[in-house]
Amino acid sequence: MSESVSLPALGESVTEGTVTRWLKKVGDRVEVDEPLLEVSTDKVDTEIPSPVAGVIEAILVQEDETVEVGTALVTIGDGSGSDAAAEAPAAPAEAAPEPEPAAAPEPVAAPEPVAETAPEPEPAPLADAVPSAEAPVEQPAPEAPTAEPTEAPAAEAPEPEPTPVVEAPIAEAVPAPEPAPVAEAPAAPAEAPTGDSDSVAGVNAGYVTPIVRKLAHEQGVDLAGIAGTGVGGRIRKQDVLDAVAAPAAVPAAAPAPTAAAAAPLATSPLRGTTVPMSRLRKVVAERAVVSMQTMAQLTTVVEIDVTKVAAYRDQVKAAFLEKTGVKLNFLPFFTLAAAEALRAFPIVNATVDGDTIVYPDHENISIAVDTERGLLTPVIRNAGDLDLAGIALQISDLAVRTRDNKLKPDELAGGTFTVTNTGSRGALFDTPVVFLPQVAILGTGIVSKKPVVVSDSGSDAIAIRSTVYFALSYDHRIVDGADAARFLSAVKARLEGGDFASKLGI
Repeated sequence: MSESVSLPALGESVTEGTVTRWLKKVGDRVEVDEPLLEVSTDKVDTEIPSPVAGVIEAILVQEDETVEVGTALVTIGDGSGSDAAAEAPAAPAEAAPEPEPAAAPEPVAAPEPVAETAPEPEPAPLADAVPSAEAPVEQPAPEAPTAEPTEAPAAEAPEPEPTPVVEAPIAEAVPAPEPAPVAEAPAAPAEAPTGDSDSVAGVNAGYVTPIVRKLAHEQGVDLAGIAGTGVGGRIRKQDVLDAVAAPAAVPAAAPAPTAAAAAPLATSPLRGTTVPMSRLRKVVAERAVVSMQTMAQLTTVVEIDVTKVAAYRDQVKAAFLEKTGVKLNFLPFFTLAAAEALRAFPIVNATVDGDTIVYPDHENISIAVDTERGLLTPVIRNAGDLDLAGIALQISDLAVRTRDNKLKPDELAGGTFTVTNTGSRGALFDTPVVFLPQVAILGTGIVSKKPVVVSDSGSDAIAIRSTVYFALSYDHRIVDGADAARFLSAVKARLEGGDFASKLGI
């Protein structure tokens, strides 16, 4: 019996999708919920899981082909046909060795297996790689020569034992390099299952996207030796590119400062290539142009002293991590301060509908997430009702699922205001673009220490303070410069006050 898998509905407004990559091929066996292919839509790139278990019989839609929701993508059967086909060639293969026993009665055939066992030391590296621990147990096996002729009548079933006996002479053939036990000791750690790229992909499947896995394969990088720098330890594209340049940086790693300064930029695999725009990139490009042509956009910037926030964060971050499992960085503080200010200045949270201004009764804050596919903005619902723990957990969850293609399209819709943390990439500040239907976006820069003039008891002094730039881009059709300044001043006062103990949430 065969069953067709169709393109499912991926959101209320999604009517079609483009097949970007098949993860399985004809003849592969799949289990329920195992990813079959990657699909790109107007809102999100995602993987389509298999609703049934079976064997891929036919792929009906090719890569880069766009089809409507409900179109059959692939046919999956129970695999009975392929099993029969596999058994058919197996039978003649077994029949082929049967004539050999007919000729085997000749006494001359007995030495032939001995000649065959001589070239078979070629698998010796396999014995070195894995069964090294068995060597001491099987070395006292002088029975090997007697066991080898027993392999000549190979058809006897009761001889699973010859297999270890064959390994024993191989291990005996390598007694000279017995210093190898020293190498065996480090080999014993759990690196054994991660020795090949396939097993590595299985171990890190939760943290490695198909794009990163493909890049690692193309560059010949072993994912087992990479420590992920993404959220939750996820291995990112930049981690793979860093690993490509690692051989040059490793010798210089002893002097840490020099290694960091001398590390060269890795050459991108895209250099010198031509690739078509992804569907997501096309949609983002079109929306950006429409937004810039429709709105009168400008940006207001303020500098904020977040020394008290930094001190409070250092004080509670260990307990926060222990109780929530999420690291407490600056972004939840910034997002919480923005959500509170939006309640007081709803014009920054409003939308334009023709000649009317719509003021929502909620603060749905979109968080810009950088992915290999482009910039996506999943939404924190009702951010104004959350505390620091709630916001931090949602940011972490949304960021991980966005990068791993696990978001639902509806999780990208409904935002009323956006926060983009360009400081995470070292930017001082920028002038972010507002995307319709929203009327404002807040860009947060890098938090850095610098000397600042401070007033204490009426006298000025120079002190080292942690500061950050906030840049608010807004639609000047309904948001005035004074509105923007009032909003930013409220955010500045909240962060410089640094009183977040009642909002920690743990």
